[in-house]
Amino acid sequence: MRLINDHTLYYLFLLTGLPGQEHVHLWISILFCFLYGISMVGNSVILFIIKTDPSLHEPMYILLSMLAVTELSIATATMPTILGIYLFNSREISLDACFAQLFFIHSLQCIESAVLLLMAFDRFIAICNPLRYASILTLPKIPKMAMVFLLRGIAVVFPLPLFLKQFQYCRANVLSHSYCLFQEVMNMACSDISVNSIYGLFTKLLTMGLDSLLIFLSYIMILKTVLIVASSKECLRALNTCISHLCAVLLFYIPELGLSMIHRFGKGSSPFLQILLGYISLLVPPLINPIVYSLKSKHLRARIFRIFIN
Repeated sequence: MRLINDHTLYYLFLLTGLPGQEHVHLWISILFCFLYGISMVGNSVILFIIKTDPSLHEPMYILLSMLAVTELSIATATMPTILGIYLFNSREISLDACFAQLFFIHSLQCIESAVLLLMAFDRFIAICNPLRYASILTLPKIPKMAMVFLLRGIAVVFPLPLFLKQFQYCRANVLSHSYCLFQEVMNMACSDISVNSIYGLFTKLLTMGLDSLLIFLSYIMILKTVLIVASSKECLRALNTCISHLCAVLLFYIPELGLSMIHRFGKGSSPFLQILLGYISLLVPPLINPIVYSLKSKHLRARIFRIFIN
């Protein structure tokens, strides 16, 4: 370290676990390993079933497999530093490693948001225009749409670590999470971050903000359609096909929105709340979504029973 303008420049960051709970870090690490293991098994089973059962080679299940891969990738990108803290008390992370981690986390979150949007589009077409469903959402179109959103996520997030790399960090080097996030790292720079803050907000609005708005509008149209053309029984049956997706949307957007608001505007908020929302947004969806989809899909449930019974 060296001094410039009475500021100490930092060349690494210190990650944070649960403050004041160091005596139970081992038990917390066991819990995280258990949750990650369950997530891996649940999503892997779904991927295996969709891949091996030709009757499930439909847009809805292909999109579900894409969601499973994305969520597992996010959990895998964060788990090494989380377990490093709770198992080995390894808090240090270099700037380059931190920038790489936040790139993967944010780009994968953008991709997951896009997958949720595609799943909403799938439900919208299936309910509002069922006669044209097979011609609009064909299997060859799904990878093309997925590639567009994959490139979008990479393109809008790629400048973020490049911006951060130009800064010098002298205000602090202790992060409030056990992984790196763009807004938090940027706030530690001893440079003018206004342009980069605007760009970070722009990327959030362009990706998750736009996706969530389109998802909301799609469900408005779905609700309007089923209320007009369907009986109460048919209405409930149609909406029942959307429950799994709605759960996935709420699990993804609510903690992520809350965490983003806290990082930008909640300077005096509880550190424990930040940590809790962070873990929920990254680790709970891969755990819960396979369970919800398995319970709501008769085809998946039947195949899972067949695997474990046989």
